[in-house]
Amino acid sequence: MHTRCFAALCMTFYKAYFTMSTLHPSDTPSASAAPTKPRVGVVMGSSSDWDTMQHAVQMLAHFGVAHEARVVSAHRMPDDLFAYAEQAGPRGLQAIIAGAGGAAHLPGMMAAKTTVPVLGVPVASRHLQGVDSLHSIVQMPKGVPVATFAIGNAGAANAALFAVSMLALHDSDLATKLQAFRAEQTEAARAMTLPV
Repeated sequence: MHTRCFAALCMTFYKAYFTMSTLHPSDTPSASAAPTKPRVGVVMGSSSDWDTMQHAVQMLAHFGVAHEARVVSAHRMPDDLFAYAEQAGPRGLQAIIAGAGGAAHLPGMMAAKTTVPVLGVPVASRHLQGVDSLHSIVQMPKGVPVATFAIGNAGAANAALFAVSMLALHDSDLATKLQAFRAEQTEAARAMTLPV
Protein backbone atom coordinates (compact mmCIF):
# COMPACT_ATOMS: atom_id res chain seq x y z
CA MET A 1 0.00 0.00 0.00
CA HIS A 2 2.80 2.42 0.91
CA THR A 3 4.53 1.70 -2.39
CA ARG A 4 1.34 2.40 -4.34
CA CYS A 5 0.79 5.73 -2.51
CA PHE A 6 4.41 6.75 -3.06
CA ALA A 7 4.12 5.91 -6.77
CA ALA A 8 0.95 8.01 -7.03
CA LEU A 9 2.71 10.90 -5.28
CA CYS A 10 5.64 10.67 -7.70
CA MET A 11 3.33 10.64 -10.71
CA THR A 12 1.47 13.71 -9.43
CA PHE A 13 4.75 15.54 -8.92
CA TYR A 14 6.09 14.63 -12.36
CA LYS A 15 2.88 15.54 -14.17
CA ALA A 16 2.78 18.90 -12.42
CA TYR A 17 6.39 19.93 -12.80
CA PHE A 18 8.16 17.89 -15.45
CA THR A 19 5.88 18.23 -18.46
CA MET A 20 8.59 19.67 -20.69
CA SER A 21 10.32 17.39 -23.18
CA THR A 22 13.35 15.42 -22.07
CA LEU A 23 16.70 16.84 -23.09
CA HIS A 24 19.83 14.90 -23.91
CA PRO A 25 23.44 15.82 -23.01
CA SER A 26 24.37 15.78 -26.70
CA ASP A 27 22.10 18.79 -27.20
CA THR A 28 23.62 22.26 -27.20
CA PRO A 29 25.59 23.06 -24.01
CA SER A 30 23.02 25.66 -22.95
CA ALA A 31 19.76 23.85 -22.36
CA SER A 32 17.78 27.06 -21.87
CA ALA A 33 15.61 28.29 -24.74
CA ALA A 34 17.09 31.78 -24.93
CA PRO A 35 20.75 32.25 -25.89
CA THR A 36 21.46 33.92 -22.54
CA LYS A 37 24.55 33.58 -20.41
CA PRO A 38 24.21 30.49 -18.17
CA ARG A 39 23.84 31.13 -14.46
CA VAL A 40 24.03 27.48 -13.40
CA GLY A 41 26.28 24.74 -14.72
CA VAL A 42 25.09 21.12 -14.59
CA VAL A 43 27.95 18.66 -14.96
CA MET A 44 28.13 14.90 -14.70
CA GLY A 45 30.81 12.26 -14.88
CA SER A 46 29.29 10.30 -17.76
CA SER A 47 26.38 10.34 -20.17
CA SER A 48 25.01 7.41 -18.14
CA ASP A 49 24.37 9.91 -15.32
CA TRP A 50 21.91 11.80 -17.54
CA ASP A 51 18.94 9.68 -16.41
CA THR A 52 19.40 11.26 -12.99
CA MET A 53 20.82 14.68 -13.86
CA GLN A 54 18.11 15.50 -16.39
CA HIS A 55 15.87 16.17 -13.38
CA ALA A 56 18.11 19.07 -12.37
CA VAL A 57 18.05 20.43 -15.92
CA GLN A 58 14.26 20.10 -16.13
CA MET A 59 13.78 21.93 -12.84
CA LEU A 60 16.05 24.80 -13.92
CA ALA A 61 14.16 24.99 -17.23
CA HIS A 62 10.85 25.07 -15.33
CA PHE A 63 11.99 28.22 -13.55
CA GLY A 64 13.52 29.76 -16.66
CA VAL A 65 17.03 29.77 -15.20
CA ALA A 66 19.69 29.96 -17.90
CA HIS A 67 21.94 26.92 -17.60
CA GLU A 68 24.26 24.55 -19.42
CA ALA A 69 24.69 20.78 -19.18
CA ARG A 70 27.78 18.80 -20.09
CA VAL A 71 29.89 15.75 -19.31
CA VAL A 72 33.06 16.55 -17.35
CA SER A 73 34.63 13.31 -16.13
CA ALA A 74 36.88 13.68 -13.08
CA HIS A 75 38.93 10.61 -13.98
CA ARG A 76 38.94 10.67 -17.78
CA MET A 77 38.98 14.46 -18.33
CA PRO A 78 40.83 15.94 -15.33
CA ASP A 79 42.29 18.86 -17.30
CA ASP A 80 38.84 19.72 -18.67
CA LEU A 81 37.43 19.54 -15.14
CA PHE A 82 40.04 21.96 -13.82
CA ALA A 83 39.50 24.34 -16.74
CA TYR A 84 35.72 24.28 -16.28
CA ALA A 85 36.01 24.95 -12.55
CA GLU A 86 38.57 27.72 -12.94
CA GLN A 87 36.51 29.48 -15.63
CA ALA A 88 33.14 29.07 -13.86
CA GLY A 89 33.33 32.31 -11.89
CA PRO A 90 34.73 34.47 -14.70
CA ARG A 91 32.05 33.09 -17.06
CA GLY A 92 29.32 34.19 -14.66
CA LEU A 93 28.18 30.85 -13.24
CA GLN A 94 26.60 31.31 -9.81
CA ALA A 95 26.25 27.63 -8.93
CA ILE A 96 27.47 24.28 -10.24
CA ILE A 97 25.37 21.15 -9.86
CA ALA A 98 27.72 18.17 -10.13
CA GLY A 99 26.44 14.60 -10.31
CA ALA A 100 28.56 11.48 -10.14
CA GLY A 101 28.36 7.83 -9.17
CA GLY A 102 30.75 5.28 -7.70
CA ALA A 103 33.95 6.97 -6.53
CA ALA A 104 32.12 10.25 -7.31
CA HIS A 105 35.11 12.59 -7.18
CA LEU A 106 33.63 15.15 -9.59
CA PRO A 107 31.81 17.41 -7.08
CA GLY A 108 34.72 17.50 -4.63
CA MET A 109 37.37 18.17 -7.26
CA MET A 110 35.14 20.85 -8.80
CA ALA A 111 34.83 22.52 -5.40
CA ALA A 112 38.59 22.32 -4.91
CA LYS A 113 39.16 24.45 -8.02
CA THR A 114 36.46 27.14 -7.70
CA THR A 115 34.73 29.28 -5.10
CA VAL A 116 31.44 29.05 -7.01
CA PRO A 117 29.05 27.00 -4.81
CA VAL A 118 29.06 23.31 -5.80
CA LEU A 119 25.94 21.22 -5.21
CA GLY A 120 26.70 17.50 -5.25
CA VAL A 121 24.25 14.86 -6.46
CA PRO A 122 25.06 11.20 -5.72
CA VAL A 123 24.05 9.04 -8.68
CA ALA A 124 22.88 5.52 -7.87
CA SER A 125 25.50 2.90 -8.70
CA ARG A 126 24.91 -0.63 -9.94
CA HIS A 127 26.26 -2.48 -6.91
CA LEU A 128 25.79 -0.21 -3.89
CA GLN A 129 22.69 1.75 -4.97
CA GLY A 130 24.47 5.09 -4.62
CA VAL A 131 25.51 4.79 -0.98
CA ASP A 132 29.13 4.78 -2.14
CA SER A 133 28.48 7.93 -4.18
CA LEU A 134 26.80 9.64 -1.22
CA HIS A 135 29.68 8.88 1.15
CA SER A 136 32.24 10.01 -1.40
CA ILE A 137 30.54 13.37 -1.98
CA VAL A 138 29.37 14.19 1.54
CA GLN A 139 32.66 13.39 3.34
CA MET A 140 34.58 16.46 2.17
CA PRO A 141 37.48 17.76 4.26
CA LYS A 142 36.97 20.92 6.29
CA GLY A 143 37.52 24.01 4.15
CA VAL A 144 36.33 22.61 0.81
CA PRO A 145 32.53 22.40 1.05
CA VAL A 146 30.14 20.57 -1.25
CA ALA A 147 26.42 20.89 -0.49
CA THR A 148 25.29 17.27 -0.84
CA PHE A 149 21.79 16.14 -1.75
CA ALA A 150 19.83 12.89 -1.75
CA ILE A 151 20.77 9.96 -3.97
CA GLY A 152 19.15 9.93 -7.39
CA ASN A 153 16.36 11.86 -9.08
CA ALA A 154 15.05 13.63 -5.97
CA GLY A 155 18.56 14.84 -5.17
CA ALA A 156 19.04 16.21 -8.68
CA ALA A 157 15.71 18.06 -8.60
CA ASN A 158 16.38 19.41 -5.11
CA ALA A 159 19.87 20.56 -6.06
CA ALA A 160 18.30 22.62 -8.83
CA LEU A 161 15.68 23.98 -6.41
CA PHE A 162 18.46 24.89 -4.00
CA ALA A 163 20.26 26.76 -6.78
CA VAL A 164 17.00 28.53 -7.64
CA SER A 165 16.60 29.50 -3.96
CA MET A 166 20.10 30.99 -3.89
CA LEU A 167 19.54 32.96 -7.08
CA ALA A 168 16.11 34.11 -5.87
CA LEU A 169 17.73 35.99 -2.98
CA HIS A 170 18.75 38.67 -5.49
CA ASP A 171 16.12 38.10 -8.20
CA SER A 172 12.58 39.15 -7.29
CA ASP A 173 11.01 37.55 -10.38
CA LEU A 174 12.60 34.22 -9.53
CA ALA A 175 11.53 34.59 -5.89
CA THR A 176 7.93 35.04 -7.04
CA LYS A 177 8.14 31.90 -9.20
CA LEU A 178 9.59 29.95 -6.28
CA GLN A 179 6.77 31.05 -3.98
CA ALA A 180 4.23 30.01 -6.63
CA PHE A 181 5.95 26.62 -6.98
CA ARG A 182 5.71 26.05 -3.22
CA ALA A 183 2.04 27.02 -3.24
CA GLU A 184 1.36 24.59 -6.12
CA GLN A 185 3.08 21.81 -4.18
CA THR A 186 0.87 22.54 -1.18
CA GLU A 187 -2.30 22.43 -3.26
CA ALA A 188 -1.19 19.23 -5.02
CA ALA A 189 -0.60 17.57 -1.63
CA ARG A 190 -3.97 18.72 -0.31
CA ALA A 191 -5.69 17.31 -3.39
CA MET A 192 -4.22 13.83 -2.93
CA THR A 193 -6.56 10.95 -2.22
CA LEU A 194 -5.89 7.45 -0.98
CA PRO A 195 -7.31 4.26 -2.54
CA VAL A 196 -9.16 3.27 0.65
